Amino acid sequence: MNKAISIFLFIMLSASISGQDIAQWRGPDRNGIYNETGLLKKWPDSGPKLLWHFDELGEGFTSAAITTNGVFITGMIKDKGNIFGFDQKGKLLWKKEYGSEWTDSHNGVRSTPLVVKGHIYFMSAFGKVVCMNCFNGQTIWTVDMATKYGARNIEWGITENLLFDENTLYCTPGGYGASMVALDMNTGQEIWKSKSNSEKSAYCSPMMIKLADKKIIVTIMQNSICGFDASTGIQLWKSEFRMDPDVHPNTPVYIDGYLYCGSGYGLGSVMLKVSADGKSVTQAWKNASCDPRMGGVVVLNGRIYGTGDRNRKLFCLDWKTGKELYSTKELSPANLIADNGLLYIYSESGKVSLVEPQADKFNVLSSFSVPSGAGPHWAHLVIKDKKLYVRHGNSLMVYDIAGN
Repeated sequence: MNKAISIFLFIMLSASISGQDIAQWRGPDRNGIYNETGLLKKWPDSGPKLLWHFDELGEGFTSAAITTNGVFITGMIKDKGNIFGFDQKGKLLWKKEYGSEWTDSHNGVRSTPLVVKGHIYFMSAFGKVVCMNCFNGQTIWTVDMATKYGARNIEWGITENLLFDENTLYCTPGGYGASMVALDMNTGQEIWKSKSNSEKSAYCSPMMIKLADKKIIVTIMQNSICGFDASTGIQLWKSEFRMDPDVHPNTPVYIDGYLYCGSGYGLGSVMLKVSADGKSVTQAWKNASCDPRMGGVVVLNGRIYGTGDRNRKLFCLDWKTGKELYSTKELSPANLIADNGLLYIYSESGKVSLVEPQADKFNVLSSFSVPSGAGPHWAHLVIKDKKLYVRHGNSLMVYDIAGN
């Protein structure tokens, strides 16, 4: 192939990637709900068909980011972080090392890649934010949150699945120099930095509330739930949410003026009412039973579904009141997502289950045990193009869940 043809194909493929769909933490709206249709309502006894797997990712707890043109995931080999780029059939197209990763305890990579317009964005456990090209993994820019903003680790490495809006990337260094920063996605240049509120970042991946005249970034920091003006970085409000250890990894959920937050270690869940102008919050209810440690929750038809940590149950709570409607000791603790009204639950025991939440109970439709990988089963499930992506340590497994 001559040089001119090679350049032409590179440009065409790059253009295709630039126009591809977005892939981010916990689905299109960061709430664990996927929008696939035509999926199996029940799996074979042995589980859905395994299409492909890759068993050399290294250590890590991150999910895959899947777009029309590729599958991207991170892993630590020895003490170095790597990002892998696969095609849809599991062929490894490239692997790039980006720097040191976490080896102190619970070794491995923490941040799931964000893919937007042909670029990959993620944060290392040491606060290094990296932007790469999807086509070949070439680094476009980096920003060291520890050096530039005084980002501080609490105990188990900095963890954040990055949030974006339009051309802005939001990060939470929780440092001496800034609590939160906004970066230009193309260059990594600072757009704004918020004043430090003296709280460290606490493993939470933020979300955005869009009001009529304001956008608010919500995250949970070391001791409180915080709201920042997305255009200026000014902190609008905070609500105390404190426990020991300072671990708040679950992304909040916002629906129609109400904001749900939950954390493990016995802290439980709280619902905040956001004022119409977004400048304040008040507490609507608390529930000490449902205390998801890192598995997140999903909200379907006015009901919250999540698993507990100290209270090891799968819960169904009423969105408006926080009242426990029913629960089961099966399947918990776990992470969970949803599609078409069904729950996909990945238990820390290594079992993946398809569950129908009924009016007064959970109906387990199918289950299978994850066959490969090592270490804790902490990576969140992903659904894309009628496939279920399961990560366990060094292994990524891709299953066909298309209905007949």
